[in-house]
Amino acid sequence: MTVGAPLPRRARMTGAERREQLLDVGRTLFAERGVEGASVEEVAARAGVSKPVVYEHFGGKEGLYRTVVERETALLLRTMTEALDVSGLHPRAVLERAALSLLDYVEENAEGFRILVRDAPVPSTGATFATLISDIARQVEHLMVREMARQGLPADAAPMYAQMLVGMVSLTGQWWLDTREPPKAVVAAHLVNLSWNGLSHLEVTPREVTGEVPVVRSPGGLRPQRSRSATTP
Repeated sequence: MTVGAPLPRRARMTGAERREQLLDVGRTLFAERGVEGASVEEVAARAGVSKPVVYEHFGGKEGLYRTVVERETALLLRTMTEALDVSGLHPRAVLERAALSLLDYVEENAEGFRILVRDAPVPSTGATFATLISDIARQVEHLMVREMARQGLPADAAPMYAQMLVGMVSLTGQWWLDTREPPKAVVAAHLVNLSWNGLSHLEVTPREVTGEVPVVRSPGGLRPQRSRSATTP
């Protein structure tokens, strides 16, 4: 029996390469099971290393999870910042860029987004999805101020409208994460349709109308009944 030449030994990973491998393995595992359902043992087994290697790099499961969350948070924030960092574009075009950028992130980093929307239950993790959304909303405020000034509306409500707008887009991203239908360009177009047409018809002094505007049935479905003094816009 002829003995073949020995197989070449696999090159050992550098410390940086091993760290990236563990982050990738951890991201997949946390996306599948959440931080509570994951274990250092399984991270090590999937990476083909011993448990002490995981502890050496991250100090344990919580340290690995915290690093994954912080990395994904930074990536999504950078993605949205780049989409919003434009000058000379019409606000509607900026909204479309932002919506598409979020959906691009969801499509290309589904595991990371799935982890983020669980809202990071580790107390030592400073970055959560809620704080991330607030950071993005603060960047949208200048768009809201500009559009409200164009319509002659008071700008002091801009932070609130920015939170509403970003919240709507982010919740749609969570829904699309699982459905993936319709295509992201169509979803972005509908998001812009709803948000922009809403922004284009803001009232100077909105007020609660519950109980004041009766709802009537018509061939087209339910609709609010106009008062006799109302004028057609």
